[in-house]
Amino acid sequence: MGLSRAPSALKARIEGAVRAIRRKARTAPEVGIILGTGLGDLASSIKAEAVIPYGRIPGFGVSTVEGHKGELLVGKLDGRPVVAMEGRFHFYEGYTLDQITLPVRVMRALGAKVLVVSNACGGMNPQFKAGDLMLIEDHINLMGVNPLIGPNDESIGPRFPDMSAPYDRALLDRAEACALAERIRAHRGVFVAVTGPCLETRAEYRFLRGIGADVVGMSTVPEVIVGVHCGLRLVGVSIVTDMCLPDALEPASLQKILAVANVAAPKLTRLVRRLLKELP
Repeated sequence: MGLSRAPSALKARIEGAVRAIRRKARTAPEVGIILGTGLGDLASSIKAEAVIPYGRIPGFGVSTVEGHKGELLVGKLDGRPVVAMEGRFHFYEGYTLDQITLPVRVMRALGAKVLVVSNACGGMNPQFKAGDLMLIEDHINLMGVNPLIGPNDESIGPRFPDMSAPYDRALLDRAEACALAERIRAHRGVFVAVTGPCLETRAEYRFLRGIGADVVGMSTVPEVIVGVHCGLRLVGVSIVTDMCLPDALEPASLQKILAVANVAAPKLTRLVRRLLKELP
């Protein structure tokens, strides 16, 4: 009996959050945006109809990490209706993947068809440098968990979603063209997600690089999996905030990571704004 009730419980959580948001904002968003560590610069460009603290949305957690403001913005970015998370929740904060990914399902229920995900990450590809952007063309999930484990509600998404191209190839190409037009250095590469919160050892960086990852972070992949599950088109952008080269590894700190993210954030803002303008 417990298994049969779970899908209905998920729908109820989604609908409860949607009702709370719609009491504050009438805008029906076309695009959802998730802003990661230190990447709130884009939020200031949104002409917000409503700014809602996460604590006032049923089912949403509260961001506890520096660089995550913890507000949902509903409004328009250069005339396009958007809903944006200024800060996200992380597995290492103690949240379940259901809690972490609920906002993605809520964005979809509000009307979003495209989801832009961003994050701060450590660079392992020696051709990258701190402050560069990387367009995510694929990912590796090393978090040891999957947000779709458990009962599946077929009205929300398929039991076995195809992950051959989780990041929409047409959007990826368009984002690369936008970066070129804006003269922004933007690589393509593979993002690997780990749980954190500690940073990796030299041996772990060698391992992650050896299995094909270009950058490493502690988020994004659960949200992307759920985004694919509920039918969103996805594009992902990482800001390389520190270089993680095992033979030249230097101690990292949150202050240094935030400083690089803050410097690079305007490039992300320009890229996303141009991409949204060029969406059909």
